[in-house]
Amino acid sequence: MIATITPPPIQARLASMATFFRLSVDEYHDIIRNGILSTDDRVELLDGYLVNKMPQNNPHSSTVHRLTLLLARRLPNGWTPRIQLPITLVNSEPEPDAVIVRGDERAFDHGHPESTNFGIVIEVADTSLTLDRREKGRIYAEANIPEYWIVNLIDSQIEVYTSPQPTGYVTRIDYLVGQSVQLVLDGVPVGSVAVADVLP
Repeated sequence: MIATITPPPIQARLASMATFFRLSVDEYHDIIRNGILSTDDRVELLDGYLVNKMPQNNPHSSTVHRLTLLLARRLPNGWTPRIQLPITLVNSEPEPDAVIVRGDERAFDHGHPESTNFGIVIEVADTSLTLDRREKGRIYAEANIPEYWIVNLIDSQIEVYTSPQPTGYVTRIDYLVGQSVQLVLDGVPVGSVAVADVLP
């Protein structure tokens, strides 16, 4: 199914979920460096707000694990998967469930990937589905990330968003069990992933 997306109001929902005051990415890095936040703090920076990350249930965790294995086997040289690690955007530092980035395993020893490094960003969604569709979708589109996938555990489908604009992605295609999603990096098809191989 192909749908044209109408973006929601962009700030109201994030503001309502804010845990602390608004931060720049540099300020966020400073409070991590100074030990104010640690890896035990389950937050991510979305549009300048520290937002609590959703806890993972078993279907979510197992789906992320399958994605890790599937992506690692399918990516060509010059691309690598990163799993549940931070990425640096202009006003945000989310931690998507998976990203496919240009580079190798040492490319980001001294800094997180930035928007020019990305092929595909992937979120696995159940309780976080609304956040992933609206706020994160807008944030990734605003960063001009060419393709965004939501592995939707509620509706048993993979949603593929393309054609980023500053207000969100223009196009969404839903892939169902029995179908495969093509992996396209820099406009070149490099393989495919069967929906049934990803979903629980």
